[in-house]
Amino acid sequence: MLKLFYLAIALSMSSLSYSQTQSQTEVTVANQKAEYPGGQEVFRNEFMRMVYAYVDLTAYAVNGKFSFIITIDKNGKMSEMKIHPKVKYDEEFKQDMNFAMKRLKKKWKPAIQNGVPVSSNIIFDINFSSEHADHD
Repeated sequence: MLKLFYLAIALSMSSLSYSQTQSQTEVTVANQKAEYPGGQEVFRNEFMRMVYAYVDLTAYAVNGKFSFIITIDKNGKMSEMKIHPKVKYDEEFKQDMNFAMKRLKKKWKPAIQNGVPVSSNIIFDINFSSEHADHD
């Protein structure tokens, strides 16, 4: 019985030493979020400049914090925009915001997952008031 015990220990130790000598290679995948040339602050400033140039904010009941969710496709182009909360004349407001967004000439660097460009969402908040817009 003692021989079986020593044999079991010897076999388990040999499998441990085998697994320790076997090298395993792991692949590290670098994932990146979509980026606007110059960064988030440059994007906000340019977007707000286009909003003030092309959108009459007094035509809408915009006051307070609004969340913008934009989809950046795998080619770096904005493909969709959602705005929360909804406002009076919401569709027109969304169309005007889309128009201002499309006036931005710079192309986004798309998100990267497993080394491949992918579509992703960017979320940013803007605080509108009757006198000015403040960037959060």
